[in-house]
Amino acid sequence: MFYYIIALFVIALDQFTKWLIVKNFELGESVKVIENFLYITSHRNRGAAWGILQGQMWFFYVITVIVIIGIIYYIQKAAKGKLLLGVSLGLMLGGAIGNFIDRVFRKEVVDFVNTYIFGYDFPVFNIADSALVIGVGLLMIQMLLEEREAKKKEKSYGENGTHHS
Repeated sequence: MFYYIIALFVIALDQFTKWLIVKNFELGESVKVIENFLYITSHRNRGAAWGILQGQMWFFYVITVIVIIGIIYYIQKAAKGKLLLGVSLGLMLGGAIGNFIDRVFRKEVVDFVNTYIFGYDFPVFNIADSALVIGVGLLMIQMLLEEREAKKKEKSYGENGTHHS
């Protein structure tokens, strides 16, 4: 249940911040938060990350529904007793649903976080995107930890003299 609360929190924060942008900013309007680093910029995206697959809404609907079902399945089956895995899946679920809501109701995704990293104007993103990226990062850490633990067990198994080739 905790992992679904994380997803609901991400969805609520994502939708609230997007609503603030739509209500208070003209499209393209930008406000400096930290000069040469962080700006709030009203932007719309009809595609995926970095604007790829512009206008392919049917594709995003199908893929997102499949992803959401997959994440829920993994929360139910694999996340029990694995906090890091559950948190990562909760973040990804919230992020996927947050952008899905935009695609269904607005036919575009509202983006507004505009960063410049080492002079590079990074593509504008939103809370849902951030939750997805953090969730994937945590999932990768979980996978590395599990692999490391499996290697430890394998090594221990071999050292006990019970393993025969």
